[in-house]
Amino acid sequence: MIGRKAFFAIAILLIAGPVHAQEVTGFGRFTELPAHRALVAQSIEAKVTGFTTDGCSGGMSDIWRAASRQFPELANTYGSKPPWEACCVTHDRRYHNAGGARNAVKSYQARLRADKALKACVLARGKRAVKAQQELEDGSPETVRLAYTSIAEAMYYAVRAGGGPCSGLSWRWGYGYPNCSVLRGTGADGLARGNPTSN
Repeated sequence: MIGRKAFFAIAILLIAGPVHAQEVTGFGRFTELPAHRALVAQSIEAKVTGFTTDGCSGGMSDIWRAASRQFPELANTYGSKPPWEACCVTHDRRYHNAGGARNAVKSYQARLRADKALKACVLARGKRAVKAQQELEDGSPETVRLAYTSIAEAMYYAVRAGGGPCSGLSWRWGYGYPNCSVLRGTGADGLARGNPTSN
């Protein structure tokens, strides 16, 4: 039986194509801004909680740890946690307080930058892994490069699809604040209350 986290991870991968299409057309920004408005309104009135992290969300760290316990050679070669987990923790720090943004557009832009930085970090880890692989003359550096590229792409599309604000998920953008609702927290003009548009 497939677990809830594994199911969510598979579902995210299946919607990566539509997420990419939204990004190219700008439709994702259009549909996501109301949630950023609600989050900004919520963050003005609420205090951010202390930072927490689950490593790589969506069960990725948990699955890696389980696999490394099951296959000791995996842990011996790559470690007991994902080699890119530090990238996820840095990403979580940005997500925790919504990048410190004080208006919806800046919040959206900060989330996009955080997600792109996650992808770039995983790719940089991959380059180091390829170099180490070449020094060991063990396996194919091209296989390692392809694996890291695939992982970075999948993670990027997963966070774009599943990390938006006001989702109720523990890894959502602004998870350090109480969950927000798109249906409340905005005025009749669609702008977040208490949110100056000049910032």
